[in-house]
Amino acid sequence: SLFLVTVTGLIIGLVFTLQTRPTLQEFGAVSMIPAMVSISLIREIGPIITGLICAGKIGSGIGAEIGSMRVTEQIDAMEVSGTNPFKYLVITRILATTVMLPLLVIYSDFIAIFGSYLVESTKGNVSFTLYFNQVFNSLEFSDLIPATIKSFFFGFAIGLVGCFKGYYCNKGTEGVGIAANSAVVYSSMFLFIIDFIAVLITNIFVT
Repeated sequence: SLFLVTVTGLIIGLVFTLQTRPTLQEFGAVSMIPAMVSISLIREIGPIITGLICAGKIGSGIGAEIGSMRVTEQIDAMEVSGTNPFKYLVITRILATTVMLPLLVIYSDFIAIFGSYLVESTKGNVSFTLYFNQVFNSLEFSDLIPATIKSFFFGFAIGLVGCFKGYYCNKGTEGVGIAANSAVVYSSMFLFIIDFIAVLITNIFVT
């Protein structure tokens, strides 16, 4: 997913800055762009967009892979041979998505902020040092910690749904396709639900 995350993050940073700059320029608030972009990306846009990309690519991949193993009776063969398929197929994938998604989110946030800097350096002739000094000055731990924590839950949800749909898919090749498709749909839905709950909890503790 690294290439998709890189391209998407860069485009988000570019487009977000290009769209908001004219409005802020009317109010003479162009200097607020680094703070606004960084806070918006790190709090909300970065985690949810990266999560949706991973749900589409990783979630469907897990669902299809485990589903095909179920259809071809590889999982049944593991059970007959005394191997626990849940331990080797499910837990490892859930751990992988849970650990790696926050790293992808951090990477995506940096790429998006860098994309925003590219627009500002072109339009407003802003130096790299000045831009990122304003970014770091505007950020607080209350922005970083909730976004990172919910990224772990995003990864857990993607891995869990993908494994569940693949593990319990119907027999036949059609079942594999349904498992891959439903893994994307349900994991994306869970991402929005988790995000909503995370925002509610964050507002309670912060305010």
